[in-house]
Amino acid sequence: MSDILNGLNPQQKEAVMHTEGPLLILAGAGSGKTRVLTHRIAYLIENGFAEPEDILALTFTNKAAKEMKERAASLTGKAADKMLITTFHSACVRFLKNRMMLLGYKRGNFVIYDTDEQKKIIRTIFEETGFQGRYPDIRVYDVISFISKQKEKMLGPDELESIYPDYPLITVYKEYERILKKNNALDFDDLLWKTVQLFENYPHILHSYQEQFKYIMVDEYQDTNLVQFKIISMLADKYQNLCVVGDDDQSIYSFRGADIRNILEFEKEFQNTKVIKLEENYRSTKNILSAANAVISHNQERKEKKLWTQGEEGNKLRTITLPDATTEAKFIVSEIERMHNREKADYKDFAILYRTNAQSRLFEQCLTMKDIPYRLVGALSFFERKEVKDMLAYLRVLINPDDDFGLERIINVPRRGIGAVTIKKLKEYAFRNNRSLYDAACSADEILSKTAADKLKGFAAMLRKMTEESKYQTADMTIKMILHETDFFADYPQKSEELEERTENVYELINMATDYSRKTNHEGAEAIEGFLTESALTSGIDSLKDDEDGVVLMTLHGSKGLEFPHVFMAGMEENTFPGYRAINSTDPAAMEEERRLCYVGITRARKTLTLTSAAQRMNYGKTYAMEVSRFIDEIPRDLVDHMAVRW
Repeated sequence: MSDILNGLNPQQKEAVMHTEGPLLILAGAGSGKTRVLTHRIAYLIENGFAEPEDILALTFTNKAAKEMKERAASLTGKAADKMLITTFHSACVRFLKNRMMLLGYKRGNFVIYDTDEQKKIIRTIFEETGFQGRYPDIRVYDVISFISKQKEKMLGPDELESIYPDYPLITVYKEYERILKKNNALDFDDLLWKTVQLFENYPHILHSYQEQFKYIMVDEYQDTNLVQFKIISMLADKYQNLCVVGDDDQSIYSFRGADIRNILEFEKEFQNTKVIKLEENYRSTKNILSAANAVISHNQERKEKKLWTQGEEGNKLRTITLPDATTEAKFIVSEIERMHNREKADYKDFAILYRTNAQSRLFEQCLTMKDIPYRLVGALSFFERKEVKDMLAYLRVLINPDDDFGLERIINVPRRGIGAVTIKKLKEYAFRNNRSLYDAACSADEILSKTAADKLKGFAAMLRKMTEESKYQTADMTIKMILHETDFFADYPQKSEELEERTENVYELINMATDYSRKTNHEGAEAIEGFLTESALTSGIDSLKDDEDGVVLMTLHGSKGLEFPHVFMAGMEENTFPGYRAINSTDPAAMEEERRLCYVGITRARKTLTLTSAAQRMNYGKTYAMEVSRFIDEIPRDLVDHMAVRW
């Protein structure tokens, strides 16, 4: 026991040793929350309070889940293999697996549609119904956002229709749901909401999980939405051994549905909650923490806490206003170059943080001109690349021939001479007869000319052959088979850079599938389905590798959970940060969230923090005079060195 408690501060020990009843750990930035969670797991097991399989720990990213599992394994050994330490979405996939027929689906299993597939569905609905002709101002993204928000509130189209009978988006929502079900597909919001439906409609399934998971832990609780809160509440209802860790001061995802009330009102929802504050910071200097505390203290809706450290006072924060955005970018890049040369700091020790993705362009240009390596986090991710999506679509169709959107994506990959008119006739036939595109392709003789029908029948026969062969293959073997059988890269010029890059990406997918195969020993549909699920649930932030050298460029939202020795926060101006929407909002919560975002940015810095602003900035082709951000004014003057402009 002493080993588990060694090195913990008094508050961390108290949290680790709390074993019964609800526990709210308010963990400030850099306060060692993952350490507390993993040591608590080890404490529960070593002292006989729980068996490894009694533990459910939920996180928001694969990276966080992997880190927690590795740390738990270092403390408990092989016992960690029996715990379920995973993301919310991955846990829900497990709960739903082989059970979708209970919710009215054709098959027990399902495919997961990402944003690209969602867009295709909405565009299809627009085309088939003439929706955009009637409502030209409503964009595809607006519909996806609307549907996501309704699912987060657990509202289906029928319920909405009874409340708002004439609201146009409800008809699109209804058709969207019909198409998903026809394709035996779920979107990411469905993974959570369908789990709630499963638990509500089949109490015995919920009861079995309540019995299994006697101790539940949730990381980053401030980021949970209503559906996640519901799932947690249902699972923890029997034993009430729910431990949530979070920081209301880092709640920055309301646009994704996160509800700060979940953490602010936790004690109301769960009676007899023990509250422990972790305020000792192990990351930043005293000056950086004092600045963070000063800024966040201007918020009203928060739980009182104050970060402190036993570490050094450190350098003062630096602020500087440059003449314009271009000069701001040049200044930051020259400072990075200077510190790299004089202080021998690696480029990966530097992060440039900004409010919106569009701000990255000038930094990219300046870094490129100076020949300084950089990593743009949040750009096109591996799984968004065309050749990767094409290969994953092949895999989806092999295990689910009803996946019309997957089949339409690959029908001409590589080009088979199946024209747009042929595909249109195929879709119309499938729609009229309530059949899948695959079924329609198999019946091509009834629909098309002999030439077109032969091409489609050849394509369908190839899919049947590959489906049969894949039954005895691991996921990586299946991808290699698809490459060979389809002549996958036939459309790209031989010996071209494009071919080389796309080949490398598919080979990287094979590497991932090989790793998956080694972990699971799955074959056939189970192997493909498991690999597809793992691929679909991989989040963008997981692509930031620690061993790559290069200045990190990312949004403030993307930086949460990360830390860097040297941080530059750019664009610290009114209407840039805080943004104009928050400034003009009548809801004080909007500005409070912007301030929390500033707090997150400040607390990413370990050693130095520089805040830059531009005296004027171009927007939509016009140049505007800018005012320094109120957040800079909220930092006490004695913590700041105001640098003179030398540009």
